[in-house]
Amino acid sequence: MGSHKDAENTHPANSGATLPTPVTPAGRDALDAILRRPGRTVIALDFDGTLAPIVPDPEQARAHPDAVAALAALAPKVASVAVVTGRPAAVAVRHGGFAGVPGLEHLVVLGHYGAERWDAVTGTVSAPAPHPGVAAVRAELPGLLDGAGAWQGTWIEEKGRAVAVHTRRATDPQAAFEALRAPLADLAGRHGLIVEPGRMVLELRPPGMDKGVALHDYLKETAAESVLYAGDDLGDLPAFATVEKLRTEGTPGLLVCSGSAEVSELSERADLVVDGPAGVVHLLSTIAEHV
Repeated sequence: MGSHKDAENTHPANSGATLPTPVTPAGRDALDAILRRPGRTVIALDFDGTLAPIVPDPEQARAHPDAVAALAALAPKVASVAVVTGRPAAVAVRHGGFAGVPGLEHLVVLGHYGAERWDAVTGTVSAPAPHPGVAAVRAELPGLLDGAGAWQGTWIEEKGRAVAVHTRRATDPQAAFEALRAPLADLAGRHGLIVEPGRMVLELRPPGMDKGVALHDYLKETAAESVLYAGDDLGDLPAFATVEKLRTEGTPGLLVCSGSAEVSELSERADLVVDGPAGVVHLLSTIAEHV
């Protein structure tokens, strides 16, 4: 990280790539702040659906082929790049290919909604003890799912500090998703957990863990003066809310939706909607060329 971080950028456009224009005044102000003082900006990004395309099997998810190069080009020019994900931090690092990449020496991955943290500078993960309710839910889930033929095709993803039930492979994914919400909420509640809905997935996890809290704490830690947050799913709404609150307090923030027809809540609140992970990568690359 060089001393340029403390200076304003006085060379806006230096390539042929054109930056998209945010549709809101707050978004346009935030993009201007990011371009003027990139060294005071935190770039925060969800992983699945934002840096990595959604796939039927989450274990097969990998970052977009150009994502690491885009991040490596941008990271040395900004205050920090943070990946904020519901996945275990180590899994996001592995699936993203983030370890040992020149330019990403100070990348941070906030996994399990901030309960875990991986720092590229040390290559290690730090985390508190897991919530006991996760083990209890893990033990009961197979019996609950096996007892209903209508939910055939649903499957369980083990996430360490959380457990997720996917319905994307079910005969009727949306019907299975809706039918499971109440029983899973009951199961989670009995063990002190909550249910976080997503794109054909219901995640059972401890309360108090969300991307909004993780993002707020990290922005405070880094003393960021502006922020870009990009996400694609319902789990990103708390991070959007954090950025919206910070904007009322004078911190410019750009909200980016990695476009999806499955989730309209984010696109309706975003300053900028891009075409999935490819669009996010293009945006990051273009910002890197302009700062």
